Amino acid sequence: MHRDNYMNALREDIVETITKHLTPVAQRYGYSDIPLEINVKWRPMVLVIGNYSSGKSSLINEFLGAKIQDTGQAPTDDSFTVLTYDDSVPETEGIRVVEQQDGKALLNDPEFPFSTLRKHGQRFAAHFQLKRINSPFLKNLAIIDTPGMLDSITERDRGYDYQEVIGDLAQKAGLVLVLFDAHKAGTVREAYKSIRDTLTTHTFEDRIIFVLNRIDECTTFNDLLRVYGTLCWNLSQITGRKDIPMIRMTYSSNAVASTKNSALEPPFLPLLENQREDLKQTILQTPLRRLDHLASYLEIHGDRLAHYIEAIQTFGLEFRSFRIQKMFIGFLISLLGGGLIALIMMTLAAMADPTALLSVGGIGASLIMILWLAFFQKKLELKFRATRLENIDTLTPVTDQTRKDSWGAIRDLVYQHLKKNKGDYTLYDIKIDRFDIRQVNEITTQKIREALSEFRGMSEEDLKEWGKDNLTR
Repeated sequence: MHRDNYMNALREDIVETITKHLTPVAQRYGYSDIPLEINVKWRPMVLVIGNYSSGKSSLINEFLGAKIQDTGQAPTDDSFTVLTYDDSVPETEGIRVVEQQDGKALLNDPEFPFSTLRKHGQRFAAHFQLKRINSPFLKNLAIIDTPGMLDSITERDRGYDYQEVIGDLAQKAGLVLVLFDAHKAGTVREAYKSIRDTLTTHTFEDRIIFVLNRIDECTTFNDLLRVYGTLCWNLSQITGRKDIPMIRMTYSSNAVASTKNSALEPPFLPLLENQREDLKQTILQTPLRRLDHLASYLEIHGDRLAHYIEAIQTFGLEFRSFRIQKMFIGFLISLLGGGLIALIMMTLAAMADPTALLSVGGIGASLIMILWLAFFQKKLELKFRATRLENIDTLTPVTDQTRKDSWGAIRDLVYQHLKKNKGDYTLYDIKIDRFDIRQVNEITTQKIREALSEFRGMSEEDLKEWGKDNLTR
């Protein structure tokens, strides 16, 4: 309990920092159209994807302790289902679905971080739902079950872009399980695209776990080795990695009990019980890893936002310098033009009155300056913007790989924002905002990392004392 309280308190501090410091700046300068905290404000999530009939639902039911999701050999459920905790019904009365919520309501409920998925349309909303379950397995996390991946299905068949939905959910998830089964150790087209492109773009490699499920259906150990080897080969080709990613092997004991005589179970299954338990513990550790992910999320967006503002500030300073320079040139030209007009008037009209000459020259200079500002100045500024945007990569120094990665992530955002807003910024405000982000990056993130490190070394007694101190404040 005290450990959970500490994790929740630390999570709230990180989300509050993002909400108060990063989001206002990010939205002010076009770094993000949505609040940055929307992807991290809810509980930790585990996304489960895989080929159809890979045993996703059976494995989820095993962890939850009841048959919550429909199972079967053929595709049985074409919905994205969020499974979350509900304590209104005691688990002693049986683990079951306490409440369901349809996709349209879920996408518009501010309690959940799914409002960004509204862009996928009504067909997606009709295949999106939430189930509240009184399973203790879900006390500190949520699971998202997904439709099985197929080989020939297209976006037109589903009515929404499946890969985009997977990408958006992977971005929000603290852990992604990719399931395969013993009968299809290869990958279907949708699985190939998800692993090769979607997941690598929207999440980090250390958050992806590959699982070979339904290994109980391998009749001999040799069959299991053959299936495992095939999957290793396929994944090495898809991921492009020289090293073979770790693959956990598991199965649903409930499914085995319901479909087979225990005497006919493959003899190697007991030897792999530890892998099944390890997978379960890995999932249960998601809340703790989520704190690291949140800290990383804060650091990554803090660094990128600081880099983003630096680029905008540089553009603004260059633009202001260019504008002042050209206005000064226009001022000199107007003075020369006004003097020339006065000289011509004095020569042709034989005007000798200094006051009249000064008035005529002043009016002429003013008209020239107005013409300069209205036409020539704007033309020159537009040309400057276009030329500067063509060489946008020179806006900020890129001295190491970290800066290269940061610039690669924000370059197009900077370009679009400068093109749209034409560089009209209050440089003082930019300076203040950049200082605030720098404080977050240099001070706040360090304190959060120290708190995380301290938490890992705290005993239950330490956590209990921490709870007492915080309750008495």
